[in-house]
Amino acid sequence: MPVRGIRGATTVDLNTEEEILEATRSLLEEMVAANGVDPDDLAAAFFTVTADINAAFPARAARQLGWLDVPMLDSMEIPVPGSLQRCIRVLLWWNTDRLPHQVRHVYQRKAASLRPDLANTDAHAKELDQ
Repeated sequence: MPVRGIRGATTVDLNTEEEILEATRSLLEEMVAANGVDPDDLAAAFFTVTADINAAFPARAARQLGWLDVPMLDSMEIPVPGSLQRCIRVLLWWNTDRLPHQVRHVYQRKAASLRPDLANTDAHAKELDQ
């Protein structure tokens, strides 16, 4: 079975544990729903945060969702000048027979500016179904 990547990103307004975990849970829930992912089919999850986020590990949000057997790693994003601030990015490695163009990536909140072509999951879903 092939392994596919599902990308996602979101932002937080404040560097607080509560906001980081809530935003990450929301992102993961949408990524899973948009793709019909069973967490048992995840090979791994990789999270990055911008340098202005340090109040919590985003992977903890996945643990709160019950992802206890998924290997996870948190890291800091490269601090490129002018890049989006207070951003959490996720890459899920998913064991699936879906083709790459059938994977739905999710960009929420201000992170929608990173990939405006993919930010609206409903519109992207309709495009994939055609």
